[in-house]
Amino acid sequence: MNLINQINKLRKNEIKQVMKKRLQEFESFKNKKNNDWFSELCFCILTANSRAKTAINIQNELKSGGFINKNKKELSQTIKNNKHRFHNNKAKYIICSREHMDIKDKLKNFSEFNAREWLVKSIKGLGYKEASHFLRNTGAKNLAILDRHILNLMIENNLINEKPKILNKKNYLEIERKFNELAEQLNMNPAELDLYMWYMKTGEVLK
Repeated sequence: MNLINQINKLRKNEIKQVMKKRLQEFESFKNKKNNDWFSELCFCILTANSRAKTAINIQNELKSGGFINKNKKELSQTIKNNKHRFHNNKAKYIICSREHMDIKDKLKNFSEFNAREWLVKSIKGLGYKEASHFLRNTGAKNLAILDRHILNLMIENNLINEKPKILNKKNYLEIERKFNELAEQLNMNPAELDLYMWYMKTGEVLK
């Protein structure tokens, strides 16, 4: 069974409603405040080189108030307590990102793609994957989150030949183009396709 058939089969079972609910949660961010957006930004900083569940646990413990108010030592200790390998760097990046606690306001006039460019250039600790993740989680629909699960599934289905050693802008956009072509074939937006593909590799629907 090829990838398109596998995804279409999933879209017909009970997981469809879980996916729909999660996408609605992302869409609801348009009505949330800067603090909620900043918390999600910090979550995405934490996802780099870490498991999503680890970042979720840290976010749940700190919430927006902790991300905003704790000092570097306190942040680092909380991150370390949750067994994140890069607690000092992540704490430093979160402190630096406080310059952009009005992140929702700063991005409101950007297109999705221009917002991603701005995030990569302006926020330490965010690459194209993490910036795409943040924007998807706050309602963007047209960006690919090329994490290891998605890349591995694309390799297994001959959509790409190999996983790049470094995801720079050039190869990120090249792979994203192939991901988006698959989404178009399925009549899905990239945000929805990501959830299905991630579920296929992990058996979970997170964020």
